[in-house]
Amino acid sequence: MKLYHAPGSCSQAICIVLQETGLNAEIVTVDARRHLLPDRTSFYEVSDLGYVPLLQLEDGTFLREGTVIAQYLADKSPESQLAPAHGSIERYRLLEWLNFLSTEIHKGFIPLLYAVAAGKWVDTAGPKLQSRFGWIDSQLAGKRFLMGDNFTIADAYLFALTGWGTASWMKSVYNANIDLSAYLHVREWYELVRERPAVQQVLQEDGLLAL
Repeated sequence: MKLYHAPGSCSQAICIVLQETGLNAEIVTVDARRHLLPDRTSFYEVSDLGYVPLLQLEDGTFLREGTVIAQYLADKSPESQLAPAHGSIERYRLLEWLNFLSTEIHKGFIPLLYAVAAGKWVDTAGPKLQSRFGWIDSQLAGKRFLMGDNFTIADAYLFALTGWGTASWMKSVYNANIDLSAYLHVREWYELVRERPAVQQVLQEDGLLAL
């Protein structure tokens, strides 16, 4: 397999999933802002959409969209317990989280990451995103991870997104000026996830461990 990845982007979640599962994939680093590959050719020659993550499978076909890629990898390694079994109510709870993170958190960050272009929309987007993190904080009360005691692909996804906020180690990459200091459960969860060996390995490989 081959994963197209931009350090600090949402594709960080897929790198974490790969580390957690032990599955092998060649990592191709993409310059996300200029849409360039390491050989300076256009990433658009590989992907019409021009964004990461993009996973090329062994047979040459492609999977797009991080939530789909994460589930595919988790299902290839069921022993990792990164996703509950298909058909179980827990699987649908996972899908709830993945859809919520994609629509409410991931897309909620976009106006803040591109504040100049977003203009006055930032005044609405910021408080809304803040309130969504407040809700996540309430859901983490009494739990180690989003789904309970087990780390899942939803935690990997949220970790990558949360790094776009006020996490000090990500300020040199993205900084959307979201204040998470009041959310004790989110902050405790974040540090717990950050110390996982798989996460530490990804941060080290992306040059973000010391930030």
